[in-house]
Formats: sequence, structure tokens, C-alpha cells
Amino acid sequence: MPLQNDTLIRALLRQPTAYTPTWIMRQAGRYLPEYNATRKRAGSFLGLAKNPDFATEVTLQPLERFQLDAAILFSDILTVPDAMGLGLYFAEGEGPKFERPLRDARAIRSLAVPDMEKELGYVMAAVRQIRRALHGRVPLIGFSGSPFTLACYMVEGGGSEDFRLIKTMLYQQPELLHHLLAVNAKSVCAYLNAQIEAGAQVVMIFDTWGGVLSSAAYDEFSLRYLHAVLQDVKREHAGQRIPSIVFTKGGGLWLERIAAAGCDAVGVDWTLDLGEARRRVGNGVALQGNLDPNVLFADPVVIRREVERTLAAFGSGSGHVFNLGHGVSQYTSPEHLQVLVESVRELSPQYHENQ
Repeated sequence: MPLQNDTLIRALLRQPTAYTPTWIMRQAGRYLPEYNATRKRAGSFLGLAKNPDFATEVTLQPLERFQLDAAILFSDILTVPDAMGLGLYFAEGEGPKFERPLRDARAIRSLAVPDMEKELGYVMAAVRQIRRALHGRVPLIGFSGSPFTLACYMVEGGGSEDFRLIKTMLYQQPELLHHLLAVNAKSVCAYLNAQIEAGAQVVMIFDTWGGVLSSAAYDEFSLRYLHAVLQDVKREHAGQRIPSIVFTKGGGLWLERIAAAGCDAVGVDWTLDLGEARRRVGNGVALQGNLDPNVLFADPVVIRREVERTLAAFGSGSGHVFNLGHGVSQYTSPEHLQVLVESVRELSPQYHENQ
């Protein structure tokens, strides 16, 4: 079914658009009352994510409220290590954790790439069901965590304040970490390709923790494996181009290197001016971002002003996808997000008039 709204695809490929497309990281989430109601029915986060009916329902909820230009699969980046046998669970108020974190060489050496339709079939079922439910309304974004970000959770056993365990491995046993990252890279590539085959029309890699690394370590332990994934991820499927986005939180220092890794677009957090980012990458890639999520706690007039500032920073022409610099907070008012979406749609056409 042809896309009724392909503005996101065109922007990611730096083709002319009538306005700047918008989607929001974590757009299906706890800030929406309808999401919370569905999650209550599902019984838990994993009950929601592992049930294709529920996952489809919450994926579509933001599109009923806001004039967004994309849907993003409702899932979690840790589904892949869960499928590897680490035992994902969510502790109340503590976020994701693993029952069996990787703490010794034997456990790491025994890791294998999971079977995408067997261990992760519920994700592919959700992708197929969401595509059918969208009826070509907007494109569907599939995603994965980056090899390094997944490794952080797999070794630490959950979130971390100092990343002590994985950084100890990085410096003390680099060859062991490289083995883990190589398995993760193959798994991420297979996972994204399976999502594309199931119906994802854009793919995004969340390198959430790449920014905690030193510059040299980022090249060796994160960027190297992002490049490996991007080399083998499908760039076309069913006659359609599949754009790819890479987002390294805190990655502004390495923007040019990320842009050269083989992706079509680079996500930028709020610490970097979009105009500077555009000058640095030239016409090589599109840019996605980068409003500070906390702007959404301010008054509507401030939100509109900051949207305008972000659009002006990128300037005229194609190649910008409006987004937050990270995920929307659960404490955000949906009405304030509505102001953001409406402001982008109203203010951005002037930056596309002469294309």
C-alpha cells in the first residue's frame, strides 16, 4: 500500500518536503492517559510489549491525538538480550534489569544470535499488525539498541550510574568485550532486517550510552560496531528505500564520524546547535532533533518560541526531522506536546518555500 504521507522518508533522504516532519522519541508512553489504561489492562510493561494486539494499540494512540509524520514500533531495546536468555524483568521504580547478567567469560563466549522469528516472533507479529492497522497513513519506524548500549545493560545487569563493570571489562579484557559486541552487532543487524521484512519502513539505532565513552573508546567499542550493523542492514525492501537513523546521546563530539558510518540521518541531542551540526556534516546526512524535552514543561508561548528557534537553527532546505533531543518525559502534559506538533507544522513551511 503506498504511503499517504511520505514526508518523513523524503526528509531522511534529504529530498524536498513542504514542511518539516515531526515524530517524538517515546511518543507512545506514560505521559498519555490512554497508554496507562492499556498498560493496566496488559498487567505489566512486558505484558504490553510482548502482546502484538496491545503493542499495536499503543503504537497508534499518539497518531489519534497528534498530527505526527511517523509511528514507531512499541517495544524495548532490551528484547534482543532477553531473547539471548538473560531474563529481562522490570523492577518497580528501578527500570529494566536482567536476572542473568554477563559476569564471566564463559557466559559471554556461549552467547548466540537469537532466532528472530522464534525468540522474537512477537516483535515481528507486532510490526506486521501495525503496518496493516496504519493503512499507509504514515511510515512505521523499527528500531534496536546499539551493540554497545545493549552490552552496557547485559554486563551491568540494568541501568548504571558509573558503568563500572563494562568499563572495567573494556580496559581489562577488551578482547572479551569485542566478542560480546560482535555477537550483538550480528544480532542487531538480523533484528533490524527482520523488522524491515515484516514491514518497518525506517530503522533507528539507539546508541543511548555511547556518550559515556572516551573519544578513543567510542571509535573502538561503539562506532566500529554501528558501522558493522549499517553495512549489512537492508537499504531497500520491496522496491522501497529504507532510511536509517543513528542516535548517540551525548555524541555531538563525534558527529562527523557518526555521519560517515553509513546511516542516512543522525539524531542530535539538545546540547548541540543544529546550525553548527548542519555545517559540520554538510549534505552528507539528514539531521533529527533536537528540542530539550524539558521545554515541554514551560508555557505554550515558550514552547512555540523554542520550536521556532530550533527550526531557524537548522535553516532553510530539506534534511531536518523535528524531534526532541531525547525521549518525552512521563510527566509531560499531552496538551503541551500538541503545542509543539502544531507549532512545527505551522512554522516550518517557510523554511521549505524555495526548494
